[in-house]
Amino acid sequence: MRTETDFLGDLDLPDDALYGIHSLRAVENFPDQTPFFIEWYKAVGIVKLACYHTYGKFKSAASQNYNINNLPFSFIDDDILDALIDSSQKVSGGAYFDHFVVPAVQGGAGTSINMNVNEIIANVSLLHLKDSIGNYDRVDPFEQANVFQSTNDVIPTALTVAAMHLLNDLEDAINNLRNVVENREGEYRNVLRQGYTQMQAAVPSTYDRLFSSYNNALSRDWWRVSKCSERIKEVNIGGGAIGTGISIPRFFIMTVIKELQHLTGLPITRGENMGDSTSNMDRFVEVHATLKAHAVNLEKMVNDIRILGSDLFADRELMLPKRQVGSSIMPGKINPVIPEFVISAVHKVYSNDQLISSLCGQGCLDLNAYLPMIGHALLDSLKLLTSCNDTLRKHLFTDLTIQTVKESTHPVYLNPSVTTALSPYIGYHQAAKLAKVMKDNSLSIFEANNKTKIIDADKLNELMKPEALIRQGYSLNDIK
Repeated sequence: MRTETDFLGDLDLPDDALYGIHSLRAVENFPDQTPFFIEWYKAVGIVKLACYHTYGKFKSAASQNYNINNLPFSFIDDDILDALIDSSQKVSGGAYFDHFVVPAVQGGAGTSINMNVNEIIANVSLLHLKDSIGNYDRVDPFEQANVFQSTNDVIPTALTVAAMHLLNDLEDAINNLRNVVENREGEYRNVLRQGYTQMQAAVPSTYDRLFSSYNNALSRDWWRVSKCSERIKEVNIGGGAIGTGISIPRFFIMTVIKELQHLTGLPITRGENMGDSTSNMDRFVEVHATLKAHAVNLEKMVNDIRILGSDLFADRELMLPKRQVGSSIMPGKINPVIPEFVISAVHKVYSNDQLISSLCGQGCLDLNAYLPMIGHALLDSLKLLTSCNDTLRKHLFTDLTIQTVKESTHPVYLNPSVTTALSPYIGYHQAAKLAKVMKDNSLSIFEANNKTKIIDADKLNELMKPEALIRQGYSLNDIK
C-alpha cells in the first residue's frame, strides 16, 4: 500500500493504483454503482492532450520572446511535458479506464472526474519517466496534469466532444435504418393493407404507405440530429473556473480551441461569451429535445409493428422475425422482443429528458454543479437511441415479411368502410346502403354489389384496384 495526503488528511491506496486520494474520496462519498461512460473519459483525455500541445506551443513562443528563467513561474520540463502528452494520448484511446473509479452519479460539478483523470495521467507519466507511482513531487496532478485547466472548462468541453461523436454515430444509425425501411417500402408497393383508426378498421391502405410514413419520420429525425452539433459546438475550454480565464495565459485561451479542432476533427468553436458557456446548459436541453422527438417516432413505429404482427390478428399478414424463445413454460412461444427493447429504451430517453431539463434549471449563478448527471443522461440517450436504430435495422426491418393475399379475396373488401371509395360516384347514402348489406350479410363489396346492383361491376372492379384505393384524392375527369 502507499499513502497519499491532501489537506483533509491521509488515505492508503494500492501500490499499483493509477488513481489517487481524490478519486478514492469520491468513491467513498458517492456510493453509486452506475459506471461512467468511457466515451466521456476518452474525451477528457483528448481535451487534456490539446491542452498539453497548446502548453508546448506557449512555452516555445515564450522562449523566443522572453528569458523564461526570469519569469515568476517555472515552465514544465520538456521530458515531463512529453510524458503528459503520451499519457493523455493513451487515455484518449481508452487506456487505463479500469483505473477510472469515480461513478457516474456524483456531486462536485465534475471535479472528481477531472481529478481521477489527472491522477491517472500523472501516474502513467511517472511510469513513462521510470519513476514511482505517487511521486507527485515530480509530476503533480494539479501543477502539471491540470496545467492551465479547470474542472469547469475541461469537463463540459469533453462532454461536448463525446456528445458530438455520438451524435455522428446516431445520425449514421438513423440513416441506415431509414434505408432499410425505404427498401421495405419499395418491396411492398401497392400491397393492400387494412387501415385502422382508433383501433378500428378504417379505409384501405397499402404497406408501402405505412413504410413511407416511417421513412419520412426517420428522414426528419436524421435532419434534426444532423443539426445538433451546430447547437452545442461552442465550448468554454480556456475559460477557467467561471469563464473569465483567470490565471490562464491569453495565448493558451486563443490557441487551445484550434488544437482541439485539429485533434478531434470536430467543428468546435470557442464560446463568444465563455461565462454563458460555463453557467448555462440550455444547449443540452435543446439537443435532447431532438433526441426525444426521435424516440417518440421510434416508439410509434414499433408499436404499430408489434400490433400488426401480434396474435390479435388471427389472419395476420405482417410477420416479425423470430429472434428468441419467448417463454420458459410455454413451448413454441415467440415474443416481439425487438419492439419491447425499443419501447423500454425510449422511455428511458423520456426520463432522461426530464432529468436534463430539471437539472439544467438547477444551475446556480456562475456554474451548474449537476453537469455530471446532465452529461451522463445525454450520453445515455445517445447510446440508447443508436442501439435502437441498429437493432431495428438488423433484427426487425431487414427480415420483416408480409404474407401477401390474393387481391380479390383480401379482407379489406369485407370491411364496409371500403365503400368510402365509391362516395364520389354514387353518393354517401347509396354507399351507406351497400355498406349495410355487406355488414348485415357478411358479404364482400363485390358480393353485396352483385346483390344490389348499385354500381356497374366493371367500374367497381376498377375502383377497387389497390392503386385506385390509395390514389391521392380524385379529379373530375376520374368521375365524369
